[in-house]
Parts: sequence; C-alpha cells; structure tokens
Amino acid sequence: MTIEVGSIVEGVVTGITNFGAFVELPSGQTGLVHISEVADAYVRDVKDYLQDNDRVTVMVIAIENGKIGLSIKQAKSFAANDLSRIPPGSAPPQHSKRSDKSSSFEERLAKFMKESDERQQDLRRATESKRGGRGSRRSY
Repeated sequence: MTIEVGSIVEGVVTGITNFGAFVELPSGQTGLVHISEVADAYVRDVKDYLQDNDRVTVMVIAIENGKIGLSIKQAKSFAANDLSRIPPGSAPPQHSKRSDKSSSFEERLAKFMKESDERQQDLRRATESKRGGRGSRRSY
C-alpha cells in the first residue's frame, strides 16, 4: 500500500515522546504525529490522549525526505465533515482519548479563576498590611 499526502489510514501507536507519537502504518512504515496535531485542544502531554498500542486514524499531511507527517486532528475533522461517505450502521473512526481527564474546559477554567482570585486576595492583604491597612492615603 502506498502512502500519499491526504490519505486517511489507521495505524498503531508504537512510541510516545514529549513532542508527539510515532504511529506504525499498515504498509509497515512509521510516521510522526506532532503534539500540535494530536487534538483540537491544547495538548500539554501526549500521554493524556494516547498510549502505546492504541489504534488511531490518521491523515498523512506530509512526506519529506522519507519522513511521514501525520495528523489525528485533521483526520477527525475530515471524518466529521465527510459523514456522508460513511456507510449507514457503521461508526466513524475515532482516536482514543484517555478518560481520566473528564473535566471540561469550563470546569478547568472555573477552577483556575477561583485559584487566581484567592491568590490575588492574598497578595492584596499582604500589600495592604505593608501600607498600613485600608485607605492608607496620606493627608498632608
């Protein structure tokens, strides 16, 4: 099977690094899914989304000097935009995502905002005590 730019294939994750994941394709070749191409959301750690031996659907986005660039994100968006080509009764291909990150973006944002407000209050209290308390304007 020849690999062409734009083709969508299924592969197996063979290795995970801090910059992406290596995926073995059906042809026996190995390509790299860069960390920026793993998911639509910001990916801090590839291991949050992929594990070794996971089966993933990828799109070939580049072939340069024998190196194959792959994208899970683009394959997923292509499949979502092209649901009409999927036969009835079959599920669209999806990449696996670890379920231990069950909190949504809104929940994480709310948690961050709460922690940030608490830190700001602590800083204000420390600063006010150094200035002599509330309303420490000097009148001359």
